Amino acid sequence: MYYRSQLTDTLLPFWLDNAIDWENGGIFTCLDEKGKIYGTEKSVWFQGRALWSFSKAYTLIERDPRYLKAAKNIYEFLAKCTDTDGRMYFTVTAEGKGIQKRRYYFSETFAAIGCAEYYRASGNRQALLDARKYFDVAYECFTGVRQNEPKFNQETVCLKALSPVMIMLSTAQTMRAADIDQKDRYAKIAAECLDEILHGGFLTERALLENVSADGNAVNTPMGRIVNPGHSMEAAWFVMLEGLLVDNKEAVEAGKKIIDITIPLGWDKKHGGMIAFTDVSGQPPMQLEWDMKLWWPQCETMIAARLAYKLFGDEKYWWLYRDTEEYCKKYFVDEKYGEWYGYLHYDNTVSTTLKGNIFKGPFHIPRLYMIMALFESGTSIQTYAT
Repeated sequence: MYYRSQLTDTLLPFWLDNAIDWENGGIFTCLDEKGKIYGTEKSVWFQGRALWSFSKAYTLIERDPRYLKAAKNIYEFLAKCTDTDGRMYFTVTAEGKGIQKRRYYFSETFAAIGCAEYYRASGNRQALLDARKYFDVAYECFTGVRQNEPKFNQETVCLKALSPVMIMLSTAQTMRAADIDQKDRYAKIAAECLDEILHGGFLTERALLENVSADGNAVNTPMGRIVNPGHSMEAAWFVMLEGLLVDNKEAVEAGKKIIDITIPLGWDKKHGGMIAFTDVSGQPPMQLEWDMKLWWPQCETMIAARLAYKLFGDEKYWWLYRDTEEYCKKYFVDEKYGEWYGYLHYDNTVSTTLKGNIFKGPFHIPRLYMIMALFESGTSIQTYAT
């Protein structure tokens, strides 16, 4: 039971022992190699994400009171991260004072799943009400009811992006499982997001594109040609899971297709691992970090491959899972101090020894370990989302 024991004995304790702010509330994520805090600016993404991780570990893996205590501390801090207009900050001070806001609404989606899962862990009804509140704000932004300043001049560049649809699908799945009274609403939203991923122009014969035109056509520009292999693998298991939950065979098959078309684009045959970005046509990617190996795409690749093997029995998915697993154990996992490094160069040398920053904290890796623990125990993956 490698993943369960590593999760409970090493991974979660790294954050419990080093990152929880018992004085002000919440969690720090700027941790160095040994777990020492090197910055007190707090990521609001990770208030919600860490709340989800500790709460989910409590409900899914083991009812360790440390998880619930940490979750309660983060939940009570979360309210400080909201501005007067109902939108959440992107970063706050240690005390919870706003530093930066951004146009996108991922802080709200992560707060929603964190509160929803904390409600399931604690039974605190207010947490469910807060989950609804955060979800409603995020969905209003997603649908345009709340107007956000566009990222680009809409008269010259009118694109729609994959990532908000993916995150809204996953968020709706979590809300559907937690908020039984409104499950039909979330099911409808999940169905709409699934349809958009599969039929909104993102999924082509060559790749799952990050950006397409508003009417769903490919755009022959660097931005239009970009592929994020990590997002593709994450989307693959999101849609396969939704297909299992709602008995949608098209979605299950589509997830398989996404994996198949992403492997040749993203997998580094020379050094191993999934790269950060690529251009679908083979032209130079505009992201300077395009060939780096980041922690989270490896996590999503392992989940997608393991699920595809379970569903289809094709050995190529088993070997994709095992190759990625061995790659991560060799280059990302820090056996000495715990947790994973987050950023490798193309040749797999460590780019920075940090274990956490504004974007890396306890979410993708704990989620991976929890799902792998389900596979290890023979438990259906549907348990993860019901």
